[in-house]
This record gives sequence, structure tokens and C-alpha cells, in this order.
Amino acid sequence: MARWQEGGCPTPVGLAAKYRMRTWLLTFIALQVTACSQLDRLTAVSAGDTSRAIVLGIADARFLPTDIKGISVLGQRLYEREAKYGAASYDTHTKEYFLALSGGGDNGAFAAGLLVGWSESGTRPAFKIVTGISTGALIAPFSYLGSAYDPTIAQMYSDIEQKDIFQRRPVLAGLTSDALADTAPLENMIARYLDTEIVERIAEEYRRGRALIIVTTNLDAGVPVIWNIGAIAESGRPERVALIRKILLASAAVPALFPPVMFDVTVDGAAHQELHVDGGASMQTFLYPVALQIGRTFAAKTPRTRIAYVIRNGRLTPDWSQVERSTLSIASRAVATLTINQGVGDLFRMYALTKRDGIGFRLAFIDDGFREPHPAEFDHAYMTKLFEYARAKSRSGYPWLTAPPGF
Repeated sequence: MARWQEGGCPTPVGLAAKYRMRTWLLTFIALQVTACSQLDRLTAVSAGDTSRAIVLGIADARFLPTDIKGISVLGQRLYEREAKYGAASYDTHTKEYFLALSGGGDNGAFAAGLLVGWSESGTRPAFKIVTGISTGALIAPFSYLGSAYDPTIAQMYSDIEQKDIFQRRPVLAGLTSDALADTAPLENMIARYLDTEIVERIAEEYRRGRALIIVTTNLDAGVPVIWNIGAIAESGRPERVALIRKILLASAAVPALFPPVMFDVTVDGAAHQELHVDGGASMQTFLYPVALQIGRTFAAKTPRTRIAYVIRNGRLTPDWSQVERSTLSIASRAVATLTINQGVGDLFRMYALTKRDGIGFRLAFIDDGFREPHPAEFDHAYMTKLFEYARAKSRSGYPWLTAPPGF
């Protein structure tokens, strides 16, 4: 017990003991909460079985980047379906377009505005393949379905604010659970926009020979996972809508900030669970695997002019900022810098791929013409201004770069 002076005030010795006791008590409580709050999960898939895990029994629901045979078969199937369906799904059989949408959080308003303005210019093509990661994954299904869904994209990125995406958890709860924030609002938003009708439309376009690809990161295995959304939509499984929603949520699940998403899988009939997070933990933008040589695999059989459009939801260089000499400030700045540089590396990789395979390269990104303050993540005013900035540039004819800056 603390010793007391006259007047009822504790002595310095008593105060020190009191604070030590409080510190020990808080530490004990934190350890107990941590021990009691460990979230249960099924056993992860072993390293050797990662490529054999199946979701909902759908064999072609997803691929690893190393599964070149499976991805090549998918590509061949798309062309066979296109030939069966007829030329109506494309402007012409002599041209083919790809669209890759990057991560970038609330900077997804850039891609949203660019796509809407592109439609308004009357020059936006239909895309053979659309890929999306993180915020790009949320836009991808609607850009895949065409300009008729531009109002949905516009509403998603110009009519929301932070509370529509996540809610911060109490500090102790955040540190002793699986994330600092709760993404129930984002989950609800995905469910509101991606309904059964949208999934049926995705299945229809997949039957026409078009692909929608979303990337997540399997954190157990430390590898990106390429989800074939069309195959899931077409499967007829009653769980298909819920699964696609989970994939979009997982692709946008920033590690530590947002909760990971658990996927139930089977290996030889045995049940397991995989823990998935943001596709941006593996890459910021995805076009197709390096080992898939489109120039050899498909170009000879289907000679066409092919153009890949890449929309980078962010800048290519970090904004200057004086970093405080504190652990959190240094860590935050380092992660932000790493993410931007990873994104630039992805652009160089995709550019090299397109040059190797004879595909045209087109790049859009947030340039220095946009300099609005960014006070907080998912700030409504910031997103609205970015959306309108990209929309105006695209409507008047966006100046696509034909190579990453520096080439």
C-alpha cells in the first residue's frame, strides 16, 4: 500500500508503487485479453497442397501465377467461347483490349472518374479481360459490364465517406483481435451493389469469352491468388454471390488495418481455411503472369491488335513530407514509400510483358495537375474532386502514356 503524508496525499514512493501496480495490472489484463481473444480457424493448407486447394468444388475458380497450364487453358476457352458466341461481344474481331485497375484506397476515385469520362467521350472500348486489385477490385465488376454501370461506379466513389468503409475499433480491441478497424460498412456496401443480377450478368459475359480477374493474397502461403470471377458466377452454386463478395472484400483488406477474410477450402475432401488479405500485399497492379507468353500462345491463332490499358490509382512518386522522429511516423512513411515504389515496379514489369508479346501499352495515373489536400482517408471532398478531375481529363481525350515515365 502507498504511504500517505499528512493531508491525505501519497508520497513520491507511494506514487511510484501505485503507477507500477497500475502498469502491471494493465499489462496483465492485456495479456489475458489477448489469450482469450485468439480467433479460431481451421488448419491452414500445407505448402505442398496450396495449389490443390479447391473452393466450392469449382475447379477453375482460381489459379496461382505459377499454374501456367491452367491459365493457358482458360485463355483458350475464352477464345472458343467468343467464336461460338459471335462477333457481337466486341467492336471488331481485329482488336482486343485489356484493362488493369490498381489498388490505391480512396484514390480509386481516379479510375472511377476516368472510366465515366471515357464513356462520355464515346471512345471507351469493350474489354476482353478486366483485372482488379484492392480498390481496383471494387471497380472491376462494373467496368467489366460496360458503360451502362457508370452511375454505379460514380456513386461508389463520389457519394461515400470514411464511415461507409470502416469503423475504428478501440485500441485494446484492435491490438488483441485481427485488425485495427471493422469493415462491416464496406462489406455492406459491396453487398448493396453486387447482387444476384450483377453476378448473372458477369456469368453471361464470361460465356461470351470475356474474363474478370480479381487478385487477393493468401497470407498463409505468401502468394497471390488469381480469382476467375466468371467461372464462379457461372457455376450455379447457391453460395456464388457470397463468395464473390468475399473475394472483393479480401482484395481490399489492408493487412492489420482491415480484418483478413477466411476462405473455406478442401484438399482431398479434408476441410481447411485460408487467410486472405489485400491483393496489394503481393502486387499493386496485375495484367497476366510473366510465364504466360501471349505472343506465342494466342497471337498466332488469333491475330489481332491488342492494347493493354493500365490505370494506376495513385502517383508515381511520394509527396515530400518531413517525417517525425517516432516509430509510428517512420514506419508509416516507409510503408507508404514501399507501396508506391512497388507500384512503379509493377508498371515496368507490365510494360516489359507487353513489349515482349506485341501488345500496345497505355498508362494513366494521378499527375501533378491534381493537388487537392488529402486530410484523411476516404475524405468525401477529396474523392469528389479527384473523381471530377479524372472525368474531365478523360472526357476531353485522356493523354495516355505509351510507356512508364523514364522510358
